[in-house]
Amino acid sequence: MSNDTLLRALARQPTGHTPIWLMRQAGRYLPEYNATRARAGSFLGLAKSPALATEVALQPLERYRLDAAILFSDILTIPDAMGLGLYFAEGEGPRFERPLRDEAQIARLAAPDPARELRYVLDAVRETRRALAGRVPLIGFSGSPYTLACYMIEGSGSDDWRHVHLMRRSRPDLLHRILEINARAVADYLNAQVEAGAQVAMLFDTWGGTLDAAGYEEFSLAYMRRALAALRPVPTILFTKGGGAWLEAMAASGCSAVGLDWTIDPREARRRVGDRVALQGNLDPAVLTQPEAIVRAQARRVLDAFGPEPGHVFNLGHGISPQASPDAVAALVDEVRAYSERMRG
Repeated sequence: MSNDTLLRALARQPTGHTPIWLMRQAGRYLPEYNATRARAGSFLGLAKSPALATEVALQPLERYRLDAAILFSDILTIPDAMGLGLYFAEGEGPRFERPLRDEAQIARLAAPDPARELRYVLDAVRETRRALAGRVPLIGFSGSPYTLACYMIEGSGSDDWRHVHLMRRSRPDLLHRILEINARAVADYLNAQVEAGAQVAMLFDTWGGTLDAAGYEEFSLAYMRRALAALRPVPTILFTKGGGAWLEAMAASGCSAVGLDWTIDPREARRRVGDRVALQGNLDPAVLTQPEAIVRAQARRVLDAFGPEPGHVFNLGHGISPQASPDAVAALVDEVRAYSERMRG
């Protein structure tokens, strides 16, 4: 591989610079992405076309000296393959036609066969890996079992996840049934991505951080541990937005790296997890809407906080917003490479 810096950082090995990739690095802030999406006709049309998914996955690498590509897909492909009827309402985000609200539905729930029901994703992995031709590693991903369950029960995004919390308090057995199926489905899905060519697997636990401490352990982390334990031996990244209270437990989950959101002090994270795992993060995504001088200064601040020790992957504390400036991203990638090289000099 021409550039294996990410893989070495995830193994906590010395690197010549801090590797950088960005959550949602292929997205609406890029004009070329918007042009490809327009050709596809819809987001789902884009995600379900392996050729177009490959095209947009590689677009950021044509602009920036990034150290990884990430599969272009959506975290809700698994519940869509379970028959819940995923669709995207204009301006409202993802929705399901048939959310899980009754016992009979939940009893019928089954993990999909990735080779059959999610073949378009695996084809995108294969095409993207071939197109990369050893340039940088390819990251595969899935939503976490709990995050998937939130959308599956609620039927859409939510400010309060009312139906989810009602189920976990009144019928926790039903929620555990969903999570057991989801953990199996996530492991099968990520293993299929690895077989197709993904070299790193990431779990996005977007909504685990909305739980209390006991709830996080019981309903989110326990099922991520199950999924991680069933994975093929590739580097893994676990990211819980709002998960700063549980860094030690996350580091002990079996993952290779813990992703940090922008609310966590990297120095404190280093102190709490030691050298058990690599750390990924954690620039505030809002910085990428600001002038170049601020972007560069904030990049240096994050790098200084993590220090030159092995085991840091530079990323945002969440995904790039559509309002980010492509020029700001260019300044960020350039500053991370140049400054981290000087730190190791």
